[in-house]
Amino acid sequence: MSSEPSFDGLGLRPEILRAVAEAGYTTPTPIQQQAIPVVLAGRDVMGGAQTGTGKTAGFGLPILHRLQPHANASPSPARHPVRALILTPTRELAIQVEESIREYGKYTGLRSTVVYGGVDIRQQLPIVRGGVEILVATPGRLLDHIEQKSVYLGQVEIFVLDEADRMLDMGFIPDIKRIMALLPPAAKRQNLLFSATFSGEIKKLADELLNQPQLIEVARRNTAAETVDQSAYKVPQEDKRALLVHLVRARNYWQVLCFVRTKHGASRLARQLEKDGLITSAIHGDKTQAARLEALTAFKDGKLQVLVATDVAARGLDIDHLPVVMNYELPHVPEDYIHRIGRTGRAGASGVAISLVDPAEEKYLAEIEKLLKKKVLVHQPEDYSVEKATLAPAERRERGGRGARPERGERAPRAERASRSAPRSEPRADPAARTSHADRLREREEAYARNPDQPLVRTSPPRPGRAPEVPMLLRKRPPAPAALVQPAPAGSAPAALQRASDAAEPVTP
Repeated sequence: MSSEPSFDGLGLRPEILRAVAEAGYTTPTPIQQQAIPVVLAGRDVMGGAQTGTGKTAGFGLPILHRLQPHANASPSPARHPVRALILTPTRELAIQVEESIREYGKYTGLRSTVVYGGVDIRQQLPIVRGGVEILVATPGRLLDHIEQKSVYLGQVEIFVLDEADRMLDMGFIPDIKRIMALLPPAAKRQNLLFSATFSGEIKKLADELLNQPQLIEVARRNTAAETVDQSAYKVPQEDKRALLVHLVRARNYWQVLCFVRTKHGASRLARQLEKDGLITSAIHGDKTQAARLEALTAFKDGKLQVLVATDVAARGLDIDHLPVVMNYELPHVPEDYIHRIGRTGRAGASGVAISLVDPAEEKYLAEIEKLLKKKVLVHQPEDYSVEKATLAPAERRERGGRGARPERGERAPRAERASRSAPRSEPRADPAARTSHADRLREREEAYARNPDQPLVRTSPPRPGRAPEVPMLLRKRPPAPAALVQPAPAGSAPAALQRASDAAEPVTP
Protein backbone atom coordinates (compact mmCIF):
# COMPACT_ATOMS: atom_id res chain seq x y z
CA MET A 1 0.00 0.00 0.00
CA SER A 2 1.46 3.36 -1.04
CA SER A 3 2.24 5.90 1.69
CA GLU A 4 2.04 8.81 -0.77
CA PRO A 5 -0.52 11.40 0.44
CA SER A 6 -3.72 11.84 -1.58
CA PHE A 7 -6.81 14.01 -1.52
CA ASP A 8 -8.87 11.01 -0.43
CA GLY A 9 -7.25 11.14 2.99
CA LEU A 10 -8.10 14.79 3.66
CA GLY A 11 -11.77 14.22 4.49
CA LEU A 12 -13.27 16.09 1.52
CA ARG A 13 -16.72 15.29 0.15
CA PRO A 14 -17.02 12.84 -2.78
CA GLU A 15 -18.39 15.56 -5.11
CA ILE A 16 -15.26 17.65 -4.54
CA LEU A 17 -12.90 14.68 -4.89
CA ARG A 18 -14.54 13.80 -8.20
CA ALA A 19 -13.97 17.30 -9.58
CA VAL A 20 -10.37 17.33 -8.32
CA ALA A 21 -9.67 13.99 -10.01
CA GLU A 22 -11.16 15.23 -13.29
CA ALA A 23 -8.90 18.28 -13.08
CA GLY A 24 -5.92 15.91 -13.04
CA TYR A 25 -4.78 16.39 -9.44
CA THR A 26 -3.90 13.29 -7.45
CA THR A 27 -1.36 14.37 -4.81
CA PRO A 28 -1.89 17.46 -2.61
CA THR A 29 0.92 19.97 -2.29
CA PRO A 30 2.49 20.63 1.14
CA ILE A 31 0.42 23.77 1.73
CA GLN A 32 -2.75 21.84 0.83
CA GLN A 33 -1.87 18.93 3.13
CA GLN A 34 -1.46 21.24 6.09
CA ALA A 35 -4.11 23.90 5.40
CA ILE A 36 -7.10 21.82 4.32
CA PRO A 37 -7.57 19.91 7.63
CA VAL A 38 -7.21 23.13 9.66
CA VAL A 39 -9.75 25.01 7.52
CA LEU A 40 -12.13 22.06 7.68
CA ALA A 41 -11.91 22.25 11.47
CA GLY A 42 -13.11 25.88 11.34
CA ARG A 43 -9.92 27.51 12.62
CA ASP A 44 -8.41 30.75 11.36
CA VAL A 45 -5.31 30.28 9.21
CA MET A 46 -2.31 32.38 8.33
CA GLY A 47 -0.80 30.47 5.43
CA GLY A 48 2.40 31.14 3.58
CA ALA A 49 3.98 29.22 0.72
CA GLN A 50 5.97 29.86 -2.40
CA THR A 51 3.85 31.21 -5.20
CA GLY A 52 2.64 28.47 -7.50
CA THR A 53 2.30 25.81 -4.81
CA GLY A 54 -1.49 25.56 -4.74
CA LYS A 55 -2.70 28.11 -2.18
CA THR A 56 -5.98 28.54 -4.08
CA ALA A 57 -6.95 24.90 -3.63
CA GLY A 58 -5.64 25.09 -0.07
CA PHE A 59 -8.55 27.34 0.89
CA GLY A 60 -10.96 26.71 -2.00
CA LEU A 61 -11.52 22.99 -1.42
CA PRO A 62 -12.36 23.22 2.31
CA ILE A 63 -14.63 26.24 1.67
CA LEU A 64 -16.64 24.19 -0.83
CA HIS A 65 -16.78 21.31 1.66
CA ARG A 66 -18.07 23.51 4.48
CA LEU A 67 -20.66 25.36 2.37
CA GLN A 68 -22.12 22.42 0.46
CA PRO A 69 -24.95 21.87 3.01
CA HIS A 70 -26.26 25.33 1.98
CA ALA A 71 -26.55 24.37 -1.70
CA ASN A 72 -30.08 24.53 -3.11
CA ALA A 73 -31.85 24.95 -6.43
CA SER A 74 -34.21 27.72 -5.32
CA PRO A 75 -34.49 30.65 -7.76
CA SER A 76 -34.97 33.09 -4.85
CA PRO A 77 -31.89 35.31 -4.23
CA ALA A 78 -32.69 35.20 -0.51
CA ARG A 79 -31.79 31.49 -0.51
CA HIS A 80 -28.33 32.26 -1.93
CA PRO A 81 -26.68 34.87 0.32
CA VAL A 82 -22.93 35.49 0.18
CA ARG A 83 -21.42 33.02 2.66
CA ALA A 84 -17.78 33.11 1.54
CA LEU A 85 -15.99 36.30 0.46
CA ILE A 86 -12.57 36.06 -1.19
CA LEU A 87 -10.65 39.31 -1.83
CA THR A 88 -7.76 39.48 -4.28
CA PRO A 89 -5.58 42.45 -5.28
CA THR A 90 -5.81 42.15 -9.09
CA ARG A 91 -8.46 41.39 -11.69
CA GLU A 92 -6.47 38.55 -13.24
CA LEU A 93 -6.02 36.79 -9.92
CA ALA A 94 -9.72 37.23 -9.10
CA ILE A 95 -10.70 35.64 -12.40
CA GLN A 96 -8.31 32.75 -11.89
CA VAL A 97 -9.47 32.07 -8.31
CA GLU A 98 -13.13 32.05 -9.34
CA GLU A 99 -12.40 29.72 -12.26
CA SER A 100 -10.73 27.29 -9.85
CA ILE A 101 -13.63 27.51 -7.37
CA ARG A 102 -16.11 26.87 -10.17
CA GLU A 103 -14.13 23.90 -11.46
CA TYR A 104 -13.71 22.28 -8.03
CA GLY A 105 -17.32 22.94 -7.06
CA LYS A 106 -19.11 21.98 -10.28
CA TYR A 107 -20.81 19.01 -8.58
CA THR A 108 -21.67 20.74 -5.30
CA GLY A 109 -24.59 22.90 -6.49
CA LEU A 110 -23.02 26.06 -5.01
CA ARG A 111 -23.09 29.32 -6.94
CA SER A 112 -20.02 31.50 -7.40
CA THR A 113 -19.09 34.59 -9.37
CA VAL A 114 -16.37 37.21 -9.65
CA VAL A 115 -16.60 41.02 -9.70
CA TYR A 116 -13.76 43.34 -10.67
CA GLY A 117 -13.20 46.78 -12.13
CA GLY A 118 -12.41 47.74 -15.70
CA VAL A 119 -15.76 46.55 -17.06
CA ASP A 120 -19.28 47.93 -16.92
CA ILE A 121 -20.78 47.20 -13.51
CA ARG A 122 -24.19 46.75 -15.14
CA GLN A 123 -22.99 43.47 -16.63
CA GLN A 124 -22.33 42.13 -13.12
CA LEU A 125 -25.45 43.39 -11.34
CA PRO A 126 -27.93 40.71 -12.53
CA ILE A 127 -25.64 37.84 -11.50
CA VAL A 128 -24.81 39.28 -8.10
CA ARG A 129 -28.40 40.21 -7.35
CA GLY A 130 -29.47 36.71 -8.34
CA GLY A 131 -27.59 35.35 -5.34
CA VAL A 132 -24.25 33.54 -4.97
CA GLU A 133 -22.75 31.64 -2.07
CA ILE A 134 -19.12 32.34 -2.98
CA LEU A 135 -18.07 35.80 -4.14
CA VAL A 136 -14.56 36.57 -5.43
CA ALA A 137 -13.85 40.28 -5.75
CA THR A 138 -11.32 43.07 -5.92
CA PRO A 139 -11.79 45.61 -3.10
CA GLY A 140 -12.67 48.64 -5.23
CA ARG A 141 -15.38 46.97 -7.31
CA LEU A 142 -16.85 45.27 -4.24
CA LEU A 143 -17.31 48.68 -2.63
CA ASP A 144 -19.03 49.84 -5.83
CA HIS A 145 -21.51 46.97 -5.51
CA ILE A 146 -22.05 47.77 -1.85
CA GLU A 147 -22.93 51.36 -2.78
CA GLN A 148 -25.32 49.99 -5.44
CA LYS A 149 -26.87 47.81 -2.70
CA SER A 150 -26.40 44.74 -4.87
CA VAL A 151 -24.28 42.88 -2.28
CA TYR A 152 -25.08 42.17 1.36
CA LEU A 153 -22.26 40.86 3.54
CA GLY A 154 -24.14 40.31 6.78
CA GLN A 155 -24.20 36.49 6.40
CA VAL A 156 -20.56 35.90 5.45
CA GLU A 157 -19.21 32.86 7.28
CA ILE A 158 -15.72 32.65 5.72
CA PHE A 159 -13.53 35.64 4.80
CA VAL A 160 -10.35 35.14 2.75
CA LEU A 161 -7.55 37.61 2.00
CA ASP A 162 -5.44 36.23 -0.84
CA GLU A 163 -2.03 37.76 -1.63
CA ALA A 164 -2.26 39.93 1.46
CA ASP A 165 1.21 41.41 0.97
CA ARG A 166 0.17 42.70 -2.44
CA MET A 167 -2.88 44.27 -0.81
CA LEU A 168 -0.50 46.24 1.38
CA ASP A 169 1.69 47.25 -1.55
CA MET A 170 -1.28 48.53 -3.57
CA GLY A 171 -2.76 50.54 -0.69
CA PHE A 172 -5.95 48.49 -0.31
CA ILE A 173 -5.87 48.30 3.49
CA PRO A 174 -8.33 51.22 4.03
CA ASP A 175 -10.78 49.60 1.60
CA ILE A 176 -10.35 46.23 3.29
CA LYS A 177 -11.11 47.76 6.68
CA ARG A 178 -14.28 49.36 5.26
CA ILE A 179 -15.34 45.95 3.97
CA MET A 180 -14.49 44.21 7.24
CA ALA A 181 -16.74 46.66 9.09
CA LEU A 182 -19.70 45.30 7.08
CA LEU A 183 -18.96 41.67 7.93
CA PRO A 184 -20.22 39.78 10.98
CA PRO A 185 -17.92 40.03 14.03
CA ALA A 186 -14.58 38.24 13.66
CA ALA A 187 -15.51 35.76 16.38
CA LYS A 188 -18.55 34.64 14.33
CA ARG A 189 -16.72 34.04 11.06
CA GLN A 190 -13.68 32.12 9.88
CA ASN A 191 -10.78 34.23 8.61
CA LEU A 192 -8.07 32.99 6.27
CA LEU A 193 -5.02 35.00 5.24
CA PHE A 194 -2.77 33.62 2.51
CA SER A 195 0.38 35.22 1.18
CA ALA A 196 3.50 34.21 -0.68
CA THR A 197 5.68 36.42 1.50
CA PHE A 198 5.42 37.55 5.12
CA SER A 199 6.59 40.78 6.68
CA GLY A 200 6.12 42.64 9.92
CA GLU A 201 3.19 44.57 8.44
CA ILE A 202 1.51 41.33 7.40
CA LYS A 203 1.84 40.02 10.94
CA LYS A 204 0.28 43.24 12.25
CA LEU A 205 -2.65 42.91 9.83
CA ALA A 206 -3.08 39.29 10.88
CA ASP A 207 -3.33 40.31 14.53
CA GLU A 208 -6.23 42.63 13.65
CA LEU A 209 -8.02 40.19 11.36
CA LEU A 210 -7.41 36.70 12.68
CA ASN A 211 -8.62 35.03 15.86
CA GLN A 212 -5.94 32.75 17.31
CA PRO A 213 -4.77 31.65 13.86
CA GLN A 214 -2.73 28.63 12.98
CA LEU A 215 0.49 29.62 11.23
CA ILE A 216 1.27 27.39 8.27
CA GLU A 217 4.56 27.77 6.45
CA VAL A 218 5.74 24.97 4.23
CA ALA A 219 9.04 26.54 3.17
CA ARG A 220 11.52 29.15 4.30
CA ARG A 221 10.04 32.61 4.01
CA ASN A 222 10.65 34.79 0.98
CA THR A 223 12.16 32.07 -1.18
CA ALA A 224 11.73 31.10 -4.80
CA ALA A 225 10.98 27.60 -6.03
CA GLU A 226 14.05 25.38 -6.16
CA THR A 227 13.00 24.12 -9.60
CA VAL A 228 13.58 27.55 -11.18
CA ASP A 229 17.00 28.06 -12.79
CA GLN A 230 17.89 31.67 -11.95
CA SER A 231 20.56 33.59 -13.84
CA ALA A 232 21.46 37.15 -14.80
CA TYR A 233 23.30 39.02 -17.55
CA LYS A 234 24.98 42.34 -16.85
CA VAL A 235 24.27 44.46 -19.91
CA PRO A 236 23.78 48.20 -20.53
CA GLN A 237 20.20 49.41 -20.77
CA GLU A 238 20.52 50.35 -24.44
CA ASP A 239 21.64 46.80 -25.33
CA LYS A 240 19.00 44.89 -23.39
CA ARG A 241 16.59 44.58 -26.30
CA ALA A 242 19.26 43.15 -28.60
CA LEU A 243 20.22 40.55 -26.00
CA LEU A 244 16.57 39.68 -25.37
CA VAL A 245 15.95 39.10 -29.08
CA HIS A 246 19.14 37.05 -29.32
CA LEU A 247 18.19 34.79 -26.39
CA VAL A 248 14.68 34.20 -27.72
CA ARG A 249 15.90 33.33 -31.20
CA ALA A 250 19.08 31.43 -30.32
CA ARG A 251 17.39 29.25 -27.69
CA ASN A 252 14.11 28.97 -29.59
CA TYR A 253 12.13 30.28 -26.62
CA TRP A 254 8.35 30.49 -26.87
CA GLN A 255 5.98 31.90 -24.26
CA VAL A 256 8.44 34.28 -22.61
CA LEU A 257 6.88 36.41 -19.86
CA CYS A 258 8.94 39.62 -19.86
CA PHE A 259 8.60 42.05 -16.95
CA VAL A 260 9.21 45.80 -17.01
CA ARG A 261 8.56 48.41 -14.36
CA THR A 262 6.27 50.92 -16.11
CA LYS A 263 3.14 50.77 -18.24
CA HIS A 264 4.59 53.08 -20.87
CA GLY A 265 7.75 50.98 -21.01
CA ALA A 266 5.70 47.82 -21.53
CA SER A 267 3.83 49.24 -24.51
CA ARG A 268 6.99 50.69 -26.04
CA LEU A 269 8.99 47.45 -25.68
CA ALA A 270 6.14 45.38 -27.13
CA ARG A 271 5.95 47.62 -30.21
CA GLN A 272 9.71 47.47 -30.70
CA LEU A 273 9.82 43.67 -30.37
CA GLU A 274 7.04 43.42 -32.94
CA LYS A 275 9.18 45.45 -35.34
CA ASP A 276 12.09 43.13 -34.54
CA GLY A 277 10.04 40.17 -35.76
CA LEU A 278 8.83 38.62 -32.49
CA ILE A 279 5.14 37.90 -31.97
CA THR A 280 4.52 40.11 -28.95
CA SER A 281 1.75 41.70 -26.91
CA ALA A 282 1.62 43.75 -23.71
CA ILE A 283 -0.48 43.69 -20.56
CA HIS A 284 -0.63 46.46 -17.97
CA GLY A 285 -3.03 48.59 -15.97
CA ASP A 286 -3.87 51.06 -18.74
CA LYS A 287 -5.16 48.30 -21.01
CA THR A 288 -8.88 47.62 -21.02
CA GLN A 289 -9.99 44.45 -19.32
CA ALA A 290 -11.00 42.97 -22.68
CA ALA A 291 -7.55 43.69 -24.13
CA ARG A 292 -5.82 42.18 -21.09
CA LEU A 293 -7.90 39.02 -21.26
CA GLU A 294 -7.32 38.74 -25.00
CA ALA A 295 -3.54 39.01 -24.56
CA LEU A 296 -3.52 36.50 -21.70
CA THR A 297 -5.62 34.02 -23.64
CA ALA A 298 -3.34 34.26 -26.68
CA PHE A 299 -0.31 33.79 -24.44
CA LYS A 300 -1.76 30.78 -22.65
CA ASP A 301 -2.70 29.23 -25.99
CA GLY A 302 0.90 29.53 -27.19
CA LYS A 303 0.20 32.12 -29.88
CA LEU A 304 2.72 34.67 -28.53
CA GLN A 305 6.48 34.46 -28.29
CA VAL A 306 6.73 37.27 -25.75
CA LEU A 307 4.21 38.84 -23.39
CA VAL A 308 5.50 42.10 -21.90
CA ALA A 309 3.93 42.80 -18.52
CA THR A 310 4.13 45.02 -15.49
CA ASP A 311 3.82 43.66 -11.96
CA VAL A 312 0.03 43.72 -12.32
CA ALA A 313 0.48 40.31 -13.99
CA ALA A 314 3.01 39.00 -11.49
CA ARG A 315 0.53 37.85 -8.88
CA GLY A 316 -1.45 34.65 -9.07
CA LEU A 317 -1.38 34.02 -12.81
CA ASP A 318 -1.42 30.29 -13.39
CA ILE A 319 -0.02 29.52 -16.85
CA ASP A 320 0.53 25.84 -17.53
CA HIS A 321 4.16 24.92 -18.16
CA LEU A 322 5.39 28.49 -18.59
CA PRO A 323 9.04 27.92 -19.56
CA VAL A 324 10.72 31.33 -19.24
CA VAL A 325 10.36 34.47 -17.17
CA MET A 326 12.61 37.39 -18.10
CA ASN A 327 13.21 40.46 -15.96
CA TYR A 328 13.90 43.13 -18.56
CA GLU A 329 14.08 45.57 -15.65
CA LEU A 330 14.64 44.49 -12.05
CA PRO A 331 11.91 45.44 -9.57
CA HIS A 332 12.69 47.98 -6.89
CA VAL A 333 11.07 45.75 -4.25
CA PRO A 334 12.91 42.43 -3.92
CA GLU A 335 9.74 40.53 -2.92
CA ASP A 336 8.30 41.34 -6.35
CA TYR A 337 11.18 39.38 -7.89
CA ILE A 338 9.93 36.24 -6.12
CA HIS A 339 6.43 36.77 -7.43
CA ARG A 340 7.68 37.43 -10.95
CA ILE A 341 9.76 34.28 -11.28
CA GLY A 342 7.05 32.33 -9.46
CA ARG A 343 5.09 32.28 -12.73
CA THR A 344 7.43 29.50 -13.89
CA GLY A 345 8.42 26.32 -12.10
CA ARG A 346 4.91 25.85 -10.72
CA ALA A 347 3.69 22.63 -9.12
CA GLY A 348 7.13 21.06 -9.22
CA ALA A 349 7.83 21.76 -12.91
CA SER A 350 11.15 23.21 -14.04
CA GLY A 351 11.54 26.76 -15.28
CA VAL A 352 14.02 29.44 -16.29
CA ALA A 353 14.29 32.97 -14.88
CA ILE A 354 16.67 35.40 -16.62
CA SER A 355 17.41 38.94 -15.44
CA LEU A 356 19.00 41.65 -17.57
CA VAL A 357 20.90 43.91 -15.20
CA ASP A 358 22.08 47.40 -16.09
CA PRO A 359 25.00 48.74 -13.96
CA ALA A 360 22.54 51.10 -12.27
CA GLU A 361 20.40 48.09 -11.24
CA GLU A 362 23.15 46.12 -9.53
CA LYS A 363 22.01 47.46 -6.15
CA TYR A 364 18.59 45.86 -6.73
CA LEU A 365 20.25 42.56 -7.61
CA ALA A 366 22.19 42.71 -4.33
CA GLU A 367 18.94 43.25 -2.40
CA ILE A 368 17.34 40.29 -4.17
CA GLU A 369 20.29 38.05 -3.30
CA LYS A 370 20.09 39.19 0.30
CA LEU A 371 16.41 38.25 0.42
CA LEU A 372 17.02 34.89 -1.24
CA LYS A 373 20.08 34.26 0.96
CA LYS A 374 21.97 33.02 -2.07
CA LYS A 375 23.77 34.36 -5.11
CA VAL A 376 22.19 34.58 -8.54
CA LEU A 377 24.46 33.12 -11.19
CA VAL A 378 25.79 35.90 -13.46
CA HIS A 379 26.67 34.94 -17.06
CA GLN A 380 28.76 36.81 -19.56
CA PRO A 381 26.53 38.25 -22.31
CA GLU A 382 26.47 36.13 -25.42
CA ASP A 383 27.39 37.52 -28.82
CA TYR A 384 24.34 39.48 -29.89
CA SER A 385 26.06 41.77 -32.41
CA VAL A 386 23.96 40.40 -35.29
CA GLU A 387 20.69 41.23 -33.54
CA LYS A 388 22.03 44.59 -32.44
CA ALA A 389 22.88 45.50 -36.04
CA THR A 390 19.52 44.40 -37.47
CA LEU A 391 17.14 45.77 -34.83
CA ALA A 392 14.54 48.33 -35.75
CA PRO A 393 15.55 51.87 -34.72
CA ALA A 394 14.42 53.05 -31.33
CA GLU A 395 11.11 54.91 -31.34
CA ARG A 396 12.51 58.16 -29.96
CA ARG A 397 14.95 58.54 -32.84
CA GLU A 398 12.46 57.07 -35.28
CA ARG A 399 9.74 59.63 -34.62
CA GLY A 400 11.93 62.69 -34.31
CA GLY A 401 10.32 66.01 -33.58
CA ARG A 402 8.55 66.09 -30.28
CA GLY A 403 10.27 64.12 -27.58
CA ALA A 404 13.43 63.68 -29.69
CA ARG A 405 15.66 66.09 -27.81
CA PRO A 406 19.35 65.47 -28.25
CA GLU A 407 21.18 64.03 -25.30
CA ARG A 408 23.41 66.25 -23.23
CA GLY A 409 26.43 64.53 -24.69
CA GLU A 410 25.46 65.82 -28.15
CA ARG A 411 25.85 69.52 -27.25
CA ALA A 412 28.49 71.54 -29.05
CA PRO A 413 31.82 72.09 -27.33
CA ARG A 414 32.04 75.08 -25.03
CA ALA A 415 34.47 76.93 -27.32
CA GLU A 416 32.04 76.57 -30.21
CA ARG A 417 29.14 77.78 -28.09
CA ALA A 418 31.22 80.75 -26.98
CA SER A 419 32.04 81.61 -30.55
CA ARG A 420 28.36 81.61 -31.39
CA SER A 421 27.60 84.15 -28.69
CA ALA A 422 30.62 86.39 -29.53
CA PRO A 423 29.94 89.86 -31.01
CA ARG A 424 29.66 90.02 -34.74
CA SER A 425 32.75 91.09 -36.58
CA GLU A 426 30.96 91.89 -39.85
CA PRO A 427 30.01 95.53 -40.44
CA ARG A 428 26.38 96.31 -40.16
CA ALA A 429 24.38 97.34 -43.22
CA ASP A 430 24.40 101.01 -44.20
CA PRO A 431 21.25 102.73 -42.84
CA ALA A 432 20.98 104.67 -46.10
CA ALA A 433 20.63 101.42 -47.96
CA ARG A 434 17.56 100.38 -45.96
CA THR A 435 14.19 100.32 -47.65
CA SER A 436 12.26 103.54 -47.13
CA HIS A 437 8.87 103.62 -45.43
CA ALA A 438 7.18 104.71 -48.68
CA ASP A 439 8.73 101.77 -50.53
CA ARG A 440 7.44 99.33 -47.90
CA LEU A 441 3.96 100.81 -48.14
CA ARG A 442 4.00 100.51 -51.92
CA GLU A 443 5.20 96.89 -51.72
CA ARG A 444 2.43 96.10 -49.25
CA GLU A 445 -0.24 97.62 -51.50
CA GLU A 446 1.04 95.63 -54.45
CA ALA A 447 0.98 92.45 -52.37
CA TYR A 448 -2.58 93.15 -51.33
CA ALA A 449 -3.54 93.68 -54.94
CA ARG A 450 -1.97 90.36 -55.94
CA ASN A 451 -3.69 88.42 -53.17
CA PRO A 452 -6.48 86.34 -54.82
CA ASP A 453 -8.21 85.80 -51.43
CA GLN A 454 -8.69 89.52 -50.83
CA PRO A 455 -12.48 90.29 -50.83
CA LEU A 456 -13.62 92.75 -53.50
CA VAL A 457 -16.31 95.42 -53.39
CA ARG A 458 -18.40 93.72 -56.06
CA THR A 459 -18.39 90.02 -56.95
CA SER A 460 -19.70 90.38 -60.52
CA PRO A 461 -17.13 90.57 -63.31
CA PRO A 462 -16.18 94.09 -64.36
CA ARG A 463 -17.98 95.61 -67.33
CA PRO A 464 -16.04 96.23 -70.51
CA GLY A 465 -14.20 99.50 -70.47
CA ARG A 466 -14.13 99.74 -66.67
CA ALA A 467 -11.02 99.52 -64.51
CA PRO A 468 -10.52 96.33 -62.47
CA GLU A 469 -11.89 96.33 -58.97
CA VAL A 470 -9.60 97.33 -56.13
CA PRO A 471 -9.44 95.20 -52.94
CA MET A 472 -11.70 96.44 -50.21
CA LEU A 473 -8.89 97.09 -47.77
CA LEU A 474 -7.13 99.32 -50.32
CA ARG A 475 -10.18 101.42 -51.16
CA LYS A 476 -10.15 104.85 -49.59
CA ARG A 477 -13.14 105.79 -47.52
CA PRO A 478 -15.22 108.41 -49.43
CA PRO A 479 -15.94 111.69 -47.65
CA ALA A 480 -19.35 112.11 -46.04
CA PRO A 481 -21.97 113.97 -48.18
CA ALA A 482 -22.17 117.63 -47.42
CA ALA A 483 -25.96 117.47 -46.95
CA LEU A 484 -25.55 115.09 -44.00
CA VAL A 485 -23.08 117.33 -42.20
CA GLN A 486 -24.76 120.60 -41.07
CA PRO A 487 -22.69 122.85 -38.88
CA ALA A 488 -24.41 124.04 -35.74
CA PRO A 489 -25.19 127.76 -35.42
CA ALA A 490 -22.59 129.71 -33.57
CA GLY A 491 -23.26 130.05 -29.89
CA SER A 492 -25.91 127.32 -29.84
CA ALA A 493 -25.76 124.28 -27.55
CA PRO A 494 -26.92 120.77 -28.24
CA ALA A 495 -30.62 120.13 -27.80
CA ALA A 496 -30.19 117.91 -24.73
CA LEU A 497 -28.08 120.54 -22.96
CA GLN A 498 -30.55 123.26 -23.97
CA ARG A 499 -33.45 121.29 -22.44
CA ALA A 500 -31.50 120.75 -19.24
CA SER A 501 -30.75 124.46 -18.95
CA ASP A 502 -34.39 125.35 -19.59
CA ALA A 503 -35.52 123.07 -16.81
CA ALA A 504 -33.05 124.64 -14.39
CA GLU A 505 -34.15 128.27 -14.97
CA PRO A 506 -36.41 129.68 -12.28
CA VAL A 507 -39.84 130.81 -13.42
CA THR A 508 -40.38 134.57 -12.91
CA PRO A 509 -43.85 135.98 -12.33
